[in-house]
Amino acid sequence: MAGLMGFGQRQTVAARAKGGLLVLGAFAVLLFVIELFNMVMLRSLNSTFGLRPRSADGLLDIFTFPLLHANLNHLLSNSLPLIIFGFLVFLSGLRVFLTALAFSWLGSGLTVWLIGDGGITVGSSGLVFGLFSFLLVRGFFNRSWRQILLAVVLFMGYGSILLGVLPIVAGFVSWQAHLGGAAGGVVAALLLRPRTGRTP
Repeated sequence: MAGLMGFGQRQTVAARAKGGLLVLGAFAVLLFVIELFNMVMLRSLNSTFGLRPRSADGLLDIFTFPLLHANLNHLLSNSLPLIIFGFLVFLSGLRVFLTALAFSWLGSGLTVWLIGDGGITVGSSGLVFGLFSFLLVRGFFNRSWRQILLAVVLFMGYGSILLGVLPIVAGFVSWQAHLGGAAGGVVAALLLRPRTGRTP
């Protein structure tokens, strides 16, 4: 029986891994298709759908600005960590991935809309920071040593990017998007933590 349970768990992890590769791969392809179209349109999509802080129309831009980038290098710098972190989150299931992504997306967008410097913001780096922060803290909320160990490894490899949440970073980088995305990832991890039942 134990062998059958272990086989079933391996099958589940394998299925999630396959699903994660398909979903993150498809999302990356979508970003590159949009980037190519944006290049053809001479970056006009950025001025139309980029996030404009504190404007009524800008509230709708919250849903579109992570899909756009300033240039191809900007997209390339975001795509690899987005795929890596997104895949690792997806291994916990589609519901967990969608929750972490949604809170990262909304946290990033709302923070830029509220305290952005007034320029147009584009890019998926807020999602990167949100998924990364989710991976860093969820193990502590879940009391999972395996997830904490993964967080330590990720922090050792990518921890320096957290400096991007500080206002001291270069002016062309939206620290507001990074900060909001990271906060959204922490909120998602908090909401997804296991509920402990109360005994009467």
